[in-house]
Amino acid sequence: MIDTSKLLYCDSRYQAKRRHSRVMNVGGIQIGGDQPIRVQSMTTTNTQDVDATVAQTLALAEAGCEIVRITAPNKQAAAALGEISKKLRAAKCDVPLVADIHFLPAAAMEAAKHVEKVRINPGNYADKKKFAVLEYTDAAYQEELERLYESFSPIVLRCKELGRAMRIGTNHGSLSDRLMNRYGDSPLGMVESALEFIRIAESHNYYDICLSMKSSNPKVMIEAYRLAVARMNQEGMNYPLHLGVTEAGDGEDARVKSAIGIGTLLNDGLGDTIRVSLTEDPIYEVPVARDLAEKAMSLWQEQADRPLPELTKDRIDPFDFRKRATRPITLSEQCTLGGESVPAVVVKTQHRISEITDIVQDVCRTQTKLKDSKLECLQLSIQTPEDFQHFSAIHEALHSVVQAFVLELSDAIDIEHLQEFKWPHGLSGTILLQKIAREDAFYAANLLQFCRDQSFIFALDTSAEALREEIAAQLKPMGSEALILTSSLPAEDIHPVGSYRALVEAAEGCVPDAPIWLRNTLYNTLAPKDYYSDRLLESSLFTGALLCDGIGDMVSIETEPLLEKGTTLAYNILQGARARISKTEFVACPSCGRTLFDLQSVTQKIRARTDHLKGVTIAIMGCIVNGPGEMADADFGYVGGAPSKINLYVGKECVKYNVPASEALDRLIDLIKEHGKWVEPT
Repeated sequence: MIDTSKLLYCDSRYQAKRRHSRVMNVGGIQIGGDQPIRVQSMTTTNTQDVDATVAQTLALAEAGCEIVRITAPNKQAAAALGEISKKLRAAKCDVPLVADIHFLPAAAMEAAKHVEKVRINPGNYADKKKFAVLEYTDAAYQEELERLYESFSPIVLRCKELGRAMRIGTNHGSLSDRLMNRYGDSPLGMVESALEFIRIAESHNYYDICLSMKSSNPKVMIEAYRLAVARMNQEGMNYPLHLGVTEAGDGEDARVKSAIGIGTLLNDGLGDTIRVSLTEDPIYEVPVARDLAEKAMSLWQEQADRPLPELTKDRIDPFDFRKRATRPITLSEQCTLGGESVPAVVVKTQHRISEITDIVQDVCRTQTKLKDSKLECLQLSIQTPEDFQHFSAIHEALHSVVQAFVLELSDAIDIEHLQEFKWPHGLSGTILLQKIAREDAFYAANLLQFCRDQSFIFALDTSAEALREEIAAQLKPMGSEALILTSSLPAEDIHPVGSYRALVEAAEGCVPDAPIWLRNTLYNTLAPKDYYSDRLLESSLFTGALLCDGIGDMVSIETEPLLEKGTTLAYNILQGARARISKTEFVACPSCGRTLFDLQSVTQKIRARTDHLKGVTIAIMGCIVNGPGEMADADFGYVGGAPSKINLYVGKECVKYNVPASEALDRLIDLIKEHGKWVEPT
């Protein structure tokens, strides 16, 4: 196996320095180098319905899609690409076309005649996936590679002859048995699968290649792309990257997962072309992808000429997810931070604390509307000493509904005000939050001592630089048993994700086990405030990137004015990053010409019947291409097996074949019941 401990995948984990890749040409559109991030999508029509496919491609191009992918499941569909291309060019549409190839080399050879780029999935192209357990000797493995050489070389030579580009697109759900047995169902296996095919292409002096490493799990996807870059660096390769979270699903969940996966990598400086995969009309993919692309390019340009900060390499292993070890802190009987606990959710009310009735009504209304995503910690702003009296009234009204309270102290509040107020008994679960600069190090220690005396928790809002240089000396002797670290302002010259990475590093010198609170504020944005307004994508990629690093014991979305929306979004981000599961997880492909049923309507029907099953993962696949593999990441699967027929899976095992579509949802629920995962909805 490969030692990843010394691998590097980006210039800086604190600044967004764009990775330099070679430039490839796709029908006049250049990808990589200093070119803009290119936005892609994929048609969902039957490829052999030429007019429908042309119409959808034109609509995608009109919406701003720069490259369009079309499936070619057989040689007849591949031949239809010729007519599609002719009609598009006759309509003055020059958008490059990509043929999506999986199982059939003959389809690839035909498609290359008509399109500007061919996508090959290594796990499905000239390779086998039967979930066979077999130990390969080195000699046997080499024989398999020689077989791959014979099978893959013809399409490489055809693309080289015709001037076509190629994407080697590895999917987590379709690794071959050979790779699975040597590397396991792992990101490293995904990378090695692609490298095998690249080496074959390079043996023919063919280099017009980009790579993708897609998974429905953003953490797996992030790790795989980072490993791909690191391994390419080792082998002197610099191919451009196509980013995407596959089978992300629909609605807010899909946008959150896509922003976490794609946004995290763009923030690392990785990525040259992207696709946001939604189980919706593909035209809705384009604006989300454009937002992510424009944000990244703005950040890259902003930080391009800045010198790298004088920071040591952070201790987070970017190739292997591990939750950062922290001290458990008990806020209340129902809420514990740190340790083995899942991250807690804090929601900030936008009401003034004097508006007691409005706050109480808002909280109660929010709690009534939400299911499992309960409001755990309520954040209130304390502007003057008189506001403490209002807090007492709010605590009295809500302590049975809210598990903990955060009091955000303004600069006008100091230790004397806290000491003078007659704190009522029974205020356990209270967190005092205050921003502390380096020159107030002694004050920070006094505030921590006050919190310990009162059985409160102190949330220290500070910078890594202040913590490392002045405050550390005051806090180190006191320990972290009543301390949370957070930062509401990014450090100078590094991006907000880098600010939290630096904060964690600074904590290593004084309070290494202090829990971290991830605060989404107006200032913790990854682009200028006046540039990017979508709170969902912004919060998802900022918080999700850190959660995937293993950083984060509390989360707050303070940019969202509505309690209900802020609470729901926080839980959705935690679920998207696989940091906390609070509802059913749906893995749903975005549809294409292979799909054997209406994915959008079927997904909605399955969601309506099963979205109360906390902790259960259901995969909904339109065809068999990635179905069996993606089942490995799901508890149950609903896969198109034939027209009007559904195959049902438990894990990666198909247990029911060719179930009539009209009965399939009921049979799926029966399977869930048989395996003890069903609960009746309330």
